[in-house]
Amino acid sequence: MQTRSLELLVGLFVSLGIAAVFILTFRVASLDKVGDSGTSYRVTAKFENTGSLGTGSSVKLSGVRIGRVRSVTIDPQTFQAVVTMEIDGARNNIPADSNVKILTAGLLGEQYLGIEPGGDPEPLKDGSEIQFTQSALVLENLIGQFLTSFTQKEPAAAKAAEPAAAPAAATP
Repeated sequence: MQTRSLELLVGLFVSLGIAAVFILTFRVASLDKVGDSGTSYRVTAKFENTGSLGTGSSVKLSGVRIGRVRSVTIDPQTFQAVVTMEIDGARNNIPADSNVKILTAGLLGEQYLGIEPGGDPEPLKDGSEIQFTQSALVLENLIGQFLTSFTQKEPAAAKAAEPAAAPAAATP
């Protein structure tokens, strides 16, 4: 009888643990609406490299989340990544000539889109494309370039430009 009640107690704790994992998953994934207004509009931007940016990543303006990335696809003609963002409808005054960058939270944190407003009086509208973009800074590429710069051989022209070594003094 005691083992039966112990098994039920363990089962209850396992069930509570699984429920807690589901709750945390939904809270971390931020599966809430884009904004408080209930409406949103979509804009696109093209990038050479999106790094690890993916669906659900944040879109921020001055550090405040104003939207989410809805899709990342490839343009079959230019082979660039096309990022579709869904922006809160209450933020309907973002200038059309704004700049969007792929930024990283911390040194190795998640990537998100940061919008820097431009000066155009015309705002972004549903279906607009942001023209000014800056691709992701990929840490692996930087490390590869850094290592390559140290492993390259010294060019022959640099060796020829070195002054000739003074002849060694004769020893008696």
